[in-house]
Amino acid sequence: MSAVVVGAALVATGCSPVKLGAAAVVGDQRITVATLNNEVTNLSRYAKLYPGIVQLNQAQQTQQTLAWLVRFKINDALAKQAGITVSTAQSDNALNEIYNAAAASARAQGIKNVSLDLILTANGIPANLRTEVGRYQAIDDQFLLRANGGKAPATQAEETAVNDKLTKARCAAAKQLKIQVNPQYGRLDYTQYSIVASSSQVTRSAGPTPTASPTGAAPAC
Repeated sequence: MSAVVVGAALVATGCSPVKLGAAAVVGDQRITVATLNNEVTNLSRYAKLYPGIVQLNQAQQTQQTLAWLVRFKINDALAKQAGITVSTAQSDNALNEIYNAAAASARAQGIKNVSLDLILTANGIPANLRTEVGRYQAIDDQFLLRANGGKAPATQAEETAVNDKLTKARCAAAKQLKIQVNPQYGRLDYTQYSIVASSSQVTRSAGPTPTASPTGAAPAC
């Protein structure tokens, strides 16, 4: 199931690492603030349809939406590097697999009337981006098949091996993209390709200068 199972204006300065008007820069592509705001509005609208089930505050909606917009671009880069193309039918099938697995899990927890929109919204994905979600999963599916000689993993060892290959390839794709996130929204945590709060910059007493980077701050590949 990969990653899908069951996101105040910044004062611009000359040393800002992200171009004005960009929520993030992924390779040579910008995710504009306008695009992010529009998709967060969409997510918020869907979330209101499921009170008591989907509980995401505004910050969570913004961070999770931005994380998915970044993930889609990372997987597109992964597909390009691996020479993977996916058809509309493959994307649709992948989306159906996501729905069937997640809906069964939700029903087992007593949640009724489980729809695809609910599943996506609960995972911080604006439901209008369902096509992108299907493509994301289809890319993963095709990579895993190739990594296992054209057949689905039949053992736990095979599944572990191909997932390790996918993790490494996705990391390499993300590293090559040199992703920059507008610090207004946080930073990219490469352990889950999520957007998390930036480390607070506070005045501290004199002492040894820390040398370790925050966990997940850079690609581990």
